[in-house]
Amino acid sequence: MEQIEERVKKYWTRRAHDFSAVRRMELEDEISKRWLTEIRTYLPDKAPLRILDVGTGAGYFAVLLSMEGHEVCGIDLTPAMIDEAKSLAEDLKRSISFQVMDAQNLEFPDESFDVVIARNLTWTLPDPKKAYGEWLRVLKKGGLLLNFDADYGQEVLNLDPGEEEKEYVGSGSHMGVTRELLLESNQITKSMEISQSKRPDWDLKVLIETGYINCRCDRNAGSRILREKNGEKAPTFLLAAEKAGE
Repeated sequence: MEQIEERVKKYWTRRAHDFSAVRRMELEDEISKRWLTEIRTYLPDKAPLRILDVGTGAGYFAVLLSMEGHEVCGIDLTPAMIDEAKSLAEDLKRSISFQVMDAQNLEFPDESFDVVIARNLTWTLPDPKKAYGEWLRVLKKGGLLLNFDADYGQEVLNLDPGEEEKEYVGSGSHMGVTRELLLESNQITKSMEISQSKRPDWDLKVLIETGYINCRCDRNAGSRILREKNGEKAPTFLLAAEKAGE
């Protein structure tokens, strides 16, 4: 597991600066309003909430939720990403705690957060079952998990022969992704056990087995937020679940 995590860290270190540039642009775009519309639908009607942004990357969700008045902590395995997130928060004068930390081995005490949120993280984890357990552990009783993800593993595995060998020019959300980086990303994805699973059905089953309650999935989240169209790519879904209360 350490070997694949180092490989993942090295990949995202190389992508950190360009990835951050894309997220900075998104903060000025209408897409941020669409993200907040979806997230607000699930959040408890109180503030400030103590929120953990797992796999924060360049700090996009952390900044959005901080602007809503919440107390946010963002973690990421890749130090270069945390550096980008800190720079973003500093530029926007947001008080957010960012730490280098493994999403599968959280260093927080039990019941530390009202909400745990993640975006495009689970599919990159060598042990997502353990991660789901850790996220449940740090949630307060009655706390909420929001996990936005997609079945990127199956998307890569179902590529036609030779498809990933085509010349690739990164743009949009893939700005800065060279052909070399694309091939590395695909190889990492293929090595993940979760890539063999049918998602999000697999996640719902694991969430229930882990001890979450009120587990549900919105398979149309991507069509509303990212304006994804059927057949273009693995559609983004939202997994929402709760920790049992008193």
